[in-house]
Amino acid sequence: MSVPIRTSTAAPPSRTPAPVLAGALLLLLSLTACGGKPPEAPELPPEHAGFDYQIGGAYPPPAGVRIVTRDRADSPAKGLYNVCYVNAFQAQPQERADWPADLLLRDRAGKVVIDEDWDEPLLDIGTPAKRERIADRVNRWTDGCADKGYDAVEFDNYDSYTRSRHLLTPADATAFMRLLTRHAHARHLAVGQKNTPELADERESAGLDFAVAEECGQYDECGVYARAYDDRVLDIEYTDDGLRKALAGWGARLSIVRRDLDVSTPGEAGYVRRTR
Repeated sequence: MSVPIRTSTAAPPSRTPAPVLAGALLLLLSLTACGGKPPEAPELPPEHAGFDYQIGGAYPPPAGVRIVTRDRADSPAKGLYNVCYVNAFQAQPQERADWPADLLLRDRAGKVVIDEDWDEPLLDIGTPAKRERIADRVNRWTDGCADKGYDAVEFDNYDSYTRSRHLLTPADATAFMRLLTRHAHARHLAVGQKNTPELADERESAGLDFAVAEECGQYDECGVYARAYDDRVLDIEYTDDGLRKALAGWGARLSIVRRDLDVSTPGEAGYVRRTR
């Protein structure tokens, strides 16, 4: 962090020009505030690297894997780039009772709005005050990820506003994400945008660093993320057709893996992991 110092040829040679003194003072204050150097930026995931998505349970990463995503309850994999999964915009079913009742999104009849696919109540990020309160809790989870040694965090359900029955807006989602990314960056964690291609253009204002996309091959969305994040994209496909399409268009540029929908662990019925 530096401040340019301008000299003035009109000033008498026997004294330091006022602009120089002002600039020097500002430079000193800047260096003091920054510890003498710019704040360290979080490390980004490697491009086009072997990837495994383990949010259903941790297991030894297969050979060739350099990036692993695991649930915040698990520990990172040693020697790899680790992404910590956090469900930030919706409540896990088993944690619903842990949330204050007024922070669960309710419809006009007072009924909690549920993501029916996963039986998860949506969190009410519709006002600045509620966003701050929810962020306080999520940020503690982010702290846990940082303390365990994760390199990045993935805040899931950025697109929950699309399931809110028009009670939440894209602006609400972006404003809430900004609170989360600011805290994550302070803990030296990179932040991945989870899905939500329609908000890829908001990446800078939201403070996002890379993308975690589910089925971008299946739905022809990989290009949106690739352009926004300069190919720093982790793609999870859940069908053979989706994997084929992702590899055909983006196999030489993105990090792509095929997983089963339940993201099972090896030995469980239905476990699938493929990269070709």
